[in-house]
Amino acid sequence: MKTLFKFIFNTFRYAGKLFTVIRNTFFNVLFFSLLAVILFSFIPFEAKEKLALPSESILRLDISGNIVEQKKIISSFEKLLEDPFWGDSREVETTLQDILDIINSAAKDDNISVLLLNLKNMGSAGLNQLESIGETIQKFQQSGKTVVAAEDYYTQGQYFLASYADTIILNPMGGVDIHGMGVYRLYFKEALERLKINYNIFKVGSYKSALEPFTRTDMSEADRQQNEGWLSVLWSLYTDRVTENRNLESNALAKYTNNIGEFLDAAHGNIGQLALNNGLVDHLFTRQEINTHLLSIVDSEMDKPSIISSSKYLELAELSFREQNQEDSIGIIIAEGTILPGKQPTGVIGGESLSQLIKIARKDNQIQGLVLRINSGGGSAFASEVIRQEILEFKKSGKSFVVSMGSVAASGGYWIAADADEIWAEASTITGSIGIFGAIPTFEKSLASLGVYSDGIGTTPLAAGLNISRPLSPALKSVIQQSVEYSYENFLQIVASGRNIKPRKVAELAQGRVYDGNTAKYLGLIDNIGHLEQAISAAAKHAGLTEYSASYITKPRSMKDQILTYLTEVQSAATRTPDSLLSKIKLSILTSLQPLLQLSDPQGIYAHCQLDPRLYNYSFF
Repeated sequence: MKTLFKFIFNTFRYAGKLFTVIRNTFFNVLFFSLLAVILFSFIPFEAKEKLALPSESILRLDISGNIVEQKKIISSFEKLLEDPFWGDSREVETTLQDILDIINSAAKDDNISVLLLNLKNMGSAGLNQLESIGETIQKFQQSGKTVVAAEDYYTQGQYFLASYADTIILNPMGGVDIHGMGVYRLYFKEALERLKINYNIFKVGSYKSALEPFTRTDMSEADRQQNEGWLSVLWSLYTDRVTENRNLESNALAKYTNNIGEFLDAAHGNIGQLALNNGLVDHLFTRQEINTHLLSIVDSEMDKPSIISSSKYLELAELSFREQNQEDSIGIIIAEGTILPGKQPTGVIGGESLSQLIKIARKDNQIQGLVLRINSGGGSAFASEVIRQEILEFKKSGKSFVVSMGSVAASGGYWIAADADEIWAEASTITGSIGIFGAIPTFEKSLASLGVYSDGIGTTPLAAGLNISRPLSPALKSVIQQSVEYSYENFLQIVASGRNIKPRKVAELAQGRVYDGNTAKYLGLIDNIGHLEQAISAAAKHAGLTEYSASYITKPRSMKDQILTYLTEVQSAATRTPDSLLSKIKLSILTSLQPLLQLSDPQGIYAHCQLDPRLYNYSFF
């Protein structure tokens, strides 16, 4: 019997060892195969550069996800762990400069004759970004080439880009959604009261509305007034551009949105016919009819047109700002996202991360000037000041410093812009919002409702510190309020000094109020209206350069970053599904909660503007 047990034991032991060997071998082979594929993909083969295109090719411009200045790195593992109930919470992104480079390169490519806009998966974008793409499309058309937009359905943002096309095609079962622009938030005051959360608010500025969702049940009159101002400006820019592109009457979109019920009745309830009747589209074609139409444009005898995707064509495109190929160079740094302390990944502005990039530009002898491209509604006042201090050190080097504002550069975003030699924005840029707030929730009442209490003793009135299980002491509240007021006065002085505006005038312009680009120029908060390229030229002029190159300054990418980028980009953008009702509700909630979710300033003091038009995809575009 003992021998039998020993035999069984040894059998299982050797079987276990064999299984371990097989398992380790399998995973090692899998790992090294994956590593080989990744490394293989990084090798710049000549074959990529010699990709042959047939004449009369059609370039399909695929814009997937949100249009950004700089992509976030999102791992495949994060995507696998997404909540299936909510769907795609982290969408594929498309870089604005890549889109512009693709179109510009295609305009000079004799083998490309048609640009086909593929907008079905396009997410949120700033109006300034869409205008930049539209202007580049117009340059493509000026080279004698054709632009076609063909979709089953157009959202408001998608239609803005489509309006630049020579021909707009709509599926007979589709429609065009043009509804205007609005800001509609969720307000949580009563919910917080029912949850017995004590939200301690400290702010300066009549128009500083970032925390209104937590202190009110509706929009304040001051917030309503400022929202009406910039929304009207952006809506006018939208309607003017679309009616001009489509050769419509100036009030055509106003008629469409105000009388849509009457117009739809005339179209017998057919929203596709409604769009055609009102001149918004040129044809109602099925997908097969679209294919036939494209073949007729390129005059091809083939059964289907020769179409190349923009992701493939990007391998052939001339990429802007990628190489520093001259001794005299202008550096470009992207500052996109909420401003937070410390080191942060792309898509978030870290006080330490951005400062390190500015320091690199300061110490690089080839770089004679710097353009900071800001797309941010602000965030931590402390992190904003850390960045500004590094900017002042950069300016001491004698190099030029220019700011280019994107969709939004407000509050903390304006804080880090104020000391620039020149500030460039676009007509649709949201800027200003010069104001400060502090926000600290405490949960003593919530805990008490559960029968949990906090008590103790300390050596001073401040001994409990920021203990969220206890109410803030009167002494601590006084300290925070005074700190907020001091930070606000400091913000005003920064603007007055940087912009050479009298402090009294800055105080009048501040109060947390936001402005569109043209109004900001009139008030002296910015210098010029223009794109990134014009800001680069301005930096070169300040540096005394006539010949120069311009290139991005980015954090050196680790192997981990490169692998994550690869694993992200190989996934098809086509997997993104159209926005569902649930995803829109989720976006609405997360947008309203964003100020609460990102409160990480070490002093609890923030320069943050929630009026980022890119966030209002559910009501804006």
